[in-house]
Amino acid sequence: LLFSSSFAFCHVETVMKIAVIGQSLFGQEVYKELRKEGHNIVGVFTIPDKDGKADPLATEAEKDGVAVFKFPRWRVKGQAIPEVVDQYKATGAELNVLPFCSQFIPMEVIDHPQHGSIIYHPSLLPRHRGASAINWTLIHGDKKGGFTVFWADDGLDTGPILLQRECDVEPDDTVNTIYKRFLFPEGVKGTVEAVRLIAEGKAPRITQPQEGATYECIQKKDNSKIDWNQPAEAIHNWIRGNDKVPGAWAKVDGQKVTFYGSTLVNNGTAAKGEPLEIPGASRPGIVTKAGLVLFGNDGKTLMVKNLQFEDGKMIAAAQYFRSGSSAAVELTEEEKTFSILTNVSQIEDSTDFFKSGAASMDVVRLVEEVKLRASHCQLQNEDVYMNTTFQDFIQMCVRKLRGEDDEEELVVDYVSKNINNMTIKMPHQLFINGEFVDAEGGKTYQTINPTDGTAICDVSLAQIQDVDKAVAAAKEAFEEGEWGKMNPRDRGRLIYKLADLMEEHQEELATIEAIDSGAVYTLALKTHVGMSIQTFRYFAGCATHRNLIGAVLCKIQSDIIQTCHAVCLFPLSVCAIVIPWNYPLMMLAWKTAACLTAGNTVVLKPAQVTPLTALKFAELAAKGGDSKGCALVGQRLSDHPDVRKLGFTGSTEIGKHIMKSCAVSNVKKVSLELGGKSPLIIFSDCDMDKAVRMGMSSVFFNKGENCIAAGRLFVEDTIHDQFVKKVVEEVKKMKIGDPLDRSTDHGPQNHKAHLDKLVEYCQTGVKEGATLICGGKQVQRPGFFFEPTLFTDVQDHMYIAKEESFGPVMIISKFKSGDVDDVLRRANDTEYGLASGVFTRDISKALYVSERLNAGTVFVNTYNKTDVASPFGGFKQSGFGKDLGQEALNEYLKTKAVTIEY
Repeated sequence: LLFSSSFAFCHVETVMKIAVIGQSLFGQEVYKELRKEGHNIVGVFTIPDKDGKADPLATEAEKDGVAVFKFPRWRVKGQAIPEVVDQYKATGAELNVLPFCSQFIPMEVIDHPQHGSIIYHPSLLPRHRGASAINWTLIHGDKKGGFTVFWADDGLDTGPILLQRECDVEPDDTVNTIYKRFLFPEGVKGTVEAVRLIAEGKAPRITQPQEGATYECIQKKDNSKIDWNQPAEAIHNWIRGNDKVPGAWAKVDGQKVTFYGSTLVNNGTAAKGEPLEIPGASRPGIVTKAGLVLFGNDGKTLMVKNLQFEDGKMIAAAQYFRSGSSAAVELTEEEKTFSILTNVSQIEDSTDFFKSGAASMDVVRLVEEVKLRASHCQLQNEDVYMNTTFQDFIQMCVRKLRGEDDEEELVVDYVSKNINNMTIKMPHQLFINGEFVDAEGGKTYQTINPTDGTAICDVSLAQIQDVDKAVAAAKEAFEEGEWGKMNPRDRGRLIYKLADLMEEHQEELATIEAIDSGAVYTLALKTHVGMSIQTFRYFAGCATHRNLIGAVLCKIQSDIIQTCHAVCLFPLSVCAIVIPWNYPLMMLAWKTAACLTAGNTVVLKPAQVTPLTALKFAELAAKGGDSKGCALVGQRLSDHPDVRKLGFTGSTEIGKHIMKSCAVSNVKKVSLELGGKSPLIIFSDCDMDKAVRMGMSSVFFNKGENCIAAGRLFVEDTIHDQFVKKVVEEVKKMKIGDPLDRSTDHGPQNHKAHLDKLVEYCQTGVKEGATLICGGKQVQRPGFFFEPTLFTDVQDHMYIAKEESFGPVMIISKFKSGDVDDVLRRANDTEYGLASGVFTRDISKALYVSERLNAGTVFVNTYNKTDVASPFGGFKQSGFGKDLGQEALNEYLKTKAVTIEY
């Protein structure tokens, strides 16, 4: 044997006879891992069955045929019970492993084995000796935590240290989070590693120093009363250190109330809500929509999410003043037949889940059972804790099935207007973390109706602080919430529900789109709103039928040496989406649907001139139950370090700036749909009437405010004059006017600055020598109306031949009859490559031209017909990345390759 002051090395043993003394899931996992290591478990010593249920450690050992002993105690009046000790010694254990043990084990047992006894302890000994070590780690506000595996002595947690592992303690960690994140999984590994070191003769014995040693009492309910005469951080630490057991409490309204789910609050925001007097507190608490805000004696704040009363009833803190006011829900005959309500006639309404013997594992089982039987009831573990009696539980399930809970929670300060023979209710505040709020400093601006130039309403103008709050909320929702972890089918179901809500409100959404963007109502109803609904339904279907959740193996290849190569898809985390003003709702849908389907949370910036349908969408998303991670905010998204993807639709100039910012900030993923100058080639063998009709649509659709609009038409010289004549005839028939008028063909341009640019654009064309056939100026009436415009004789070098108008301006150039390759050269002579088109009856020519047109989309004998299943995106300076189709999902997922050798 070789000895040093701290280490003892003995001969190597790879397999030992081990007695496992302990309980709980932790003990069960240690037991399972020790068996996997090949050790001989000669006995398991655990607690007696409780309410007829065996401890998980006992259940696992009995399943394996290992001897299990369930002693109620090991000693009486300080003396070991001889029969108990004898039964233990008969196992012949060479090492005792105590992974989690609530019983006092006598020294006759601790010292008996050849290698002694090792114990797992959830602290960095010698700090926080005692049974409530995790609690005191949090109560003291330690920045570092961890666990120790030590050699037992007569002090039990004062023996020499064998192994330690440490972790960072986050500001809002609770006993539960730090246990699940580190102390449980790493503790199991550490305990097994300690046994391995003993077996190999490499286990150290490091004497615990007295310096830094602490010992606090066991946390009990009587000792966990809150002292309000402390700073906010100390109160927060006390509450989280006692969460969930035994629970920090205080007297409120004459009864003992326990506080759970504490977080420190950014003190830059004044809390809005109802005051709640708390005896001893420096200031009354405030019941807000997010929870109960509490104050320390330093004026700083914390927030708790849940409260529990003396009778065991738990409520959301935000519901404090409404906790007793909700009337019982009367079940319909159809609801009584729901599968979650069947076969329960033997259960009385007053039956309490936990008082009947249920434990935390039973909560998980109950929630999963409800999801299995009624997948449309989105139940969380917390719902069971807050509705412990059978009657309350069923009432809660029915409210969820009806969607009533979501609608009760959302408070919206609407601007209401009677328009289009209906009452339009428009939210106008920012939407952050599931609620509508004012911008920092109360900043607002006016959004303008382009039909008459009047203000529709004041809209909150987001500031940098609002962006940071929104990103933080989206990050928390992704990391702590259910969305990213949710089964893809459940995500799909919620997205279907959102699409249904949009369809229920489609007339309202189309009306808002018309008055805010100038879109003709009938077009807004069919395209702006209609395609948005189709998009959400398409991606909901993708969620249902495609593996889109982290750690799902999408492709596996094996070779003869038993190596598995797996490709895993994961959500990115927080994504930012910046949408343009021409299709405010549809562009939102194209990006957001794919982003949410992939499991991300999203921060959305609508265009400042058209924010209202995005805000209405936020309201519907909240009612649909998938909005906790959504936020509508202002600028700074491309620079934010916590945003992992930015999807942008807009100008090439701004796209370049965004791409640079995304690279500098954190090399975030980017997809860009930018400017276009889409060529449309019309050959003489086309269907003339269809070419005119679709040519008109290619330019004047949505007032020309269309990213794929045909920016330049190349017409074969033999039909040029005829084509122009027919176009002029059709332009004269177009009705310009109020977009809410069902007979209107052409509404106002989106905003005044854009109207002015169109006027300047046409003036430039005339100066360069192009022939202005019609239009080219503002319509003399209130609002931002511009005449449909037609230019001919446009030469390749001209400004209007190269630059996008983004308005109702048709640019026509001739090309020589039969010269296909030359017109292709001219059509591709642009830095843009978003869309293109060709009209010809010759299928061979159509295929030849479509193959050589350098654009992301090619229309043949049609135009503007996009489909939700067909990927959309550009080449060159029209950007990169795809919206729509399966390809869009890849924009919001990250791919990880995993190689496993076994």
